[in-house]
Amino acid sequence: MAGFRIGRGRDNGAPHTRPQQPPYGQQAPQGQPYGYPPAPQPHPGQWTQGGSGGYDEPEYFGDGSGAPQPQGGHDPYAANNPGHTQAFSVGEDPYNQGGTYRAGSAPAGPVGPRLHWKELLKGILLSPKQTFLQMRDYTMWGPALVVTFLYGLLAVFGFEGARKDAINATLSNAIPIVLITAVAMVLSAFVLGVVTHALARQLGGDGAWQPTVGLSMLIMSLTDAPRLVVAMFFGGDASFVQLLGWATWVAAGALLTLMVSRSHDLPWPKALGASAIQLIALLSIVKLGTF
Repeated sequence: MAGFRIGRGRDNGAPHTRPQQPPYGQQAPQGQPYGYPPAPQPHPGQWTQGGSGGYDEPEYFGDGSGAPQPQGGHDPYAANNPGHTQAFSVGEDPYNQGGTYRAGSAPAGPVGPRLHWKELLKGILLSPKQTFLQMRDYTMWGPALVVTFLYGLLAVFGFEGARKDAINATLSNAIPIVLITAVAMVLSAFVLGVVTHALARQLGGDGAWQPTVGLSMLIMSLTDAPRLVVAMFFGGDASFVQLLGWATWVAAGALLTLMVSRSHDLPWPKALGASAIQLIALLSIVKLGTF
């Protein structure tokens, strides 16, 4: 086929020059090949075309170490700048610098010092929110057991039949009745507190069991004590005593819900659900016996 000549390619007819070879025994100087003008040297920090992948890559020329040289005393390639990383130690969380709020998390430590038993009892009734939050990390077995035992000594007078038997019985017979009732009330309050704590943990709470049980025992005893004191003189069947019993039961429910919410860091619906069994037992065992 005429019109096509072998050797015509991308040169498009340009005269082909063969690079000169050095004489035998001599090596060509390193650098640019013969027959081509020297390539311009890029300025430090200038983007040039890479030879392998065809993508633009930065090449730096300066001290020969390959590291970029800061200009004007500021290193734009230091850590934490865009496009550069920072080294972290093993176990360090780079995304949590200690100032991030975590929903549902408990405080890092105790909010305040341990309250004296007088301040504790007064705080449960007058400033329960701060008291429950401050005592969520402390045990209080001494005040809880003593107050619940004293409450149990009065519990026998809340039941009309037991009250008459204790009043009419001789001293030797009345003391065992009162003591047995007090011990039974302490055990009942302890078991109900453990149940409340277990339910709170099942619902996602993170509080300790000893503060929860101790506070629940104190709440149960302190809220029902006014009813028992009045029942000692007027009897458990009096209308005023029954109304007072309902009012103190509602107060116990509010305090238990608030305590579980603060001690276990739960919203109030879950805190109320965790306190439900203890409230039902308190109503059916203690309150309904006098209604």
